[in-house]
This record gives sequence, structure tokens and C-alpha cells, in this order.
Amino acid sequence: MTTQTPPIVHGEPGDAPATPPPPSARRSRRRGRNLAYWLIAPALVFMVLVHLIPTLGGLALSFKNINTFTFSRLFGAPWNGFHNYNAILFDDANPLHSGFVDAARNTLIYTAATVTGTLAGGLGIALLLARSFPGRRLVRTLMLAPYVVPSFVVATLWGFMWQSDSGIINKVLVDYLHLFHDRPTWLLGHNSLFAIIVPSIWRGIPLAMLIFLAGLETMPRELHEAAAIDGAGPWRRFRYITFPLLRPLIAVQLLFGVIYSAYQFTIPYVMLGSNPGSDADLIMTLIVRQSFSNNLIGFGAAASTLLMFVMLIWVAFWFRAFRRDLEMA
Repeated sequence: MTTQTPPIVHGEPGDAPATPPPPSARRSRRRGRNLAYWLIAPALVFMVLVHLIPTLGGLALSFKNINTFTFSRLFGAPWNGFHNYNAILFDDANPLHSGFVDAARNTLIYTAATVTGTLAGGLGIALLLARSFPGRRLVRTLMLAPYVVPSFVVATLWGFMWQSDSGIINKVLVDYLHLFHDRPTWLLGHNSLFAIIVPSIWRGIPLAMLIFLAGLETMPRELHEAAAIDGAGPWRRFRYITFPLLRPLIAVQLLFGVIYSAYQFTIPYVMLGSNPGSDADLIMTLIVRQSFSNNLIGFGAAASTLLMFVMLIWVAFWFRAFRRDLEMA
């Protein structure tokens, strides 16, 4: 005679065994899941068409030997292996290598200076505008004006202002303040990189200021009041209360600021043209010039791929550095 083992029932002793949901409930959940898939399907198709396919196409072109003679064949151009990458990164005898190194160095300086200036300027102005004073709303509105102006107009206006003979900047520095004996040349030579950094910071400050101002407005005032009662001065309140609470906002702006600056094209192109020289050539102006002016599509695709991988590394580093801040926000 055999003894049948009773079925294992999960739950508290005495509870009734769980009954499966009725078929109508399962069909309702299945319809809900299908609706979610249909709702995200257009976005997924859009991402594939706009991002994934062009990215794969650019990656394929980076291994092709595309020049003036093979340009019309595009994807049918001869296979070139890693020659484009080798020419960019390691071939000292190739002029494309020195041009890429100069552009990478300038892009690094431009990105670091622009992001630092934008965040520092935006935070400083936000701290000032968070205080109560007459006309505060009007000043806040006026401070957003640079962000409303298109980048093309910003670059054109600053291009006129940086003119050596007739620009307002040299007129103020040389004629009014007498800081220089001669009129500096801003749009050519060593000063040209500085000339595109300043308008980039000028245009980026309003958005950073607006984000920091929103964070300051939602910050509990009780924390600052309690710290002030305990004897903490303005600097200690900023260091130990304001700045830690603003870290998630700083993290997000740092992420997008670095990516936006690394891919910046409009301001340097409008102010300095497609070939600004080794002192101010950025990665994006280099890629556009080599790809569409010199028909070196393979070289431009290889440079674009390298820039994309650098940005992916930056995103991974950023996520690792600020993950706790985002989880606590």
C-alpha cells in the first residue's frame, strides 16, 4: 500500500489554496500588455529608423575607401579595413592624423571650458535671482533672452563683436579701458578658440540658471534657517546644504552639457567657417569639412564613430559616478 504525498501549499496554515484567475481576467491582462506594446511601437520604429540604421550605416562607411573617385559608389566602395582608424590615430606621416589630434585637443578644451563656465555662471546667477528684490520677475525674464536667440544669430552677432577694427569688444578693451596697446585679433590664431567659447557659455547660461533656480525654489527653507540658528555662515550653508541638494541637477546638466558641447557645430562654423585652422578646429567641423568638402566620407565616418564611442564611455562613467545621486533624487 502506497502513501500519497499531500501537495505543498504556500501561505499561512489554514489559508485556502490560491485559485487561478478566471479566463476573462487573463484576457484583460493580455490585452493590456498588447496595448502597451502597440503604444511604444511607433517610438521604437522611429528610433530604429532615425538612430540605429544611420549609426550602422556610418559604422559600415568607416571601413570603406571613399574619396572623390569612389564617392558615387558609397556603400559599394572598396573595403578599407581599419586603415581609416589607423590613419587617424597612429599614422604620424598622414596629415589627417595631426588634424584629428588638434581637433580632439581643441574639442576637449572647448567642452571643459564651456560646461564649466555654463554651470558656474548659471549657478551663480540662480543664487542671486533666488533672493527677493524689486523687479525680480522682470530680471528673470530678461536673463532668458540669450537662450531664445538661435545659435546662428548668436554666432553672427558675436562674430561682429569680435571684429578687430570695428568690433565693440576691442573698442571697449582698447579705446575705453586701455587694457591693450594694440587691437587683438580674435577670430584668427590663438584667440579664436576663446572667441567661440565665450558665446557658447553666454547662450548656455540661461538654461542652466533656470534649472538651478527651479531647484533652489523647491529647497526646504527650514534647513537653511536651522543652520543659520546654529551659527553656519552663507558659505557653510551653501557647501553643506545647497550644493548637496543640487547635485542631481548638476549631474543631469553635466551629462547633457558635455554631449552638447562635444557635438557643437553651429557657433564655430558660423563664426570661423569650415576651416578655422589648427587653433580652433573642433571634431565636428573637421568631420564636416573632410566628409563633404574633401569627399573623404570614410575618414569622416571613422572620426564620427570614434567620437560616438567616446561619448558612450562618458555616459557609462557619468552613470557610475552619479548613480547614487539620481537614486536619491
